[in-house]
Amino acid sequence: MGEVEPAPSFAGHFLERTYSGKAELLTQLDGNRVLRIARLRADVIAGDSGVRRCADSHARATTLAAMSKKKPRPTPVPAEGLSQLIDAHTHLASCRDSDADLVARARAAGVERIVTVGDGLAEAEKALAAAHEFDNVYAACAIHPTKAGELDEAARARLTEMAADPRCVAIGETGLDTYWIHHEPESTAPLEVQEEALRWHAELAAKVGKTLMIHNREADEDLMRVLGECAQAPTVMLHCFSSPLEVAKEALDRGYILSFAGNVTFKRNEEMRQAAALAPAGQLLIETDAPYMTPEPFRGSRNEPSLIGHTYRCVAEARGQQVKELAAEVTETFAATFGV
Repeated sequence: MGEVEPAPSFAGHFLERTYSGKAELLTQLDGNRVLRIARLRADVIAGDSGVRRCADSHARATTLAAMSKKKPRPTPVPAEGLSQLIDAHTHLASCRDSDADLVARARAAGVERIVTVGDGLAEAEKALAAAHEFDNVYAACAIHPTKAGELDEAARARLTEMAADPRCVAIGETGLDTYWIHHEPESTAPLEVQEEALRWHAELAAKVGKTLMIHNREADEDLMRVLGECAQAPTVMLHCFSSPLEVAKEALDRGYILSFAGNVTFKRNEEMRQAAALAPAGQLLIETDAPYMTPEPFRGSRNEPSLIGHTYRCVAEARGQQVKELAAEVTETFAATFGV
């Protein structure tokens, strides 16, 4: 929303004045701008003279139509001159364009490999189908924690089949999410249901020997407790890592992998950049989480894998690395994490 103009002194040149009941609409030329201002009016009878005087019933005037407009968002474009990039977590099925277009644009932007993720059984099916269609796309399959109530026996049976597919390289995203419990409790699985689903997914990951891909939103303490108690997958990846630095330190001490998305580029997220700088080689991945978490300078636009280079540049700067050096390091971690 644009800025609201302060109430003017009405010393400018009025181009138009109209009345509607007790509302007075003024159009004022102020410099090079035309302001349209609404004022509430009260009629006051001045003594015996019968002269009607108009007075403002409220001293404040409110701008109606001449609020300055938002600057148009720049059209998102990939970071130039980068190669050997990977996207460790995206949602191709949730992006507007076709998988083929998204993958082609990603290739042109230097993105060599992608893991696309399902947040429910239907999207997991699409993720696995994309992994079979494109040689540089892999799938992660699970039921998202907010939808954990959907993890019935039929879903468990199908996810077990998916987990055995060579094109499925991770079990996820699973985890805990208390944010939506507080904001949309009627449509979000309760915490105890989410916890049981996380334990089941962890057991599946351990059984098939694949990475456990974790979603965490405002559930640090419970998540770290459950991960410490449940079956141990060979690798635990904390996707879109956004937790405090102390959680990052504990996760790294446990050997978990921190994966950073476009929100690491946001100005306010200095602690997130500190966590990225803290992660040693072998425990850091980069992702888009598209169509969400679009990196600066395109925050607010729709995200896609081709834009991941901006996140690489931010993380490389935080770590004191050249982007090329970071890309080579992350590519090795990607291969080790997903066995590809």
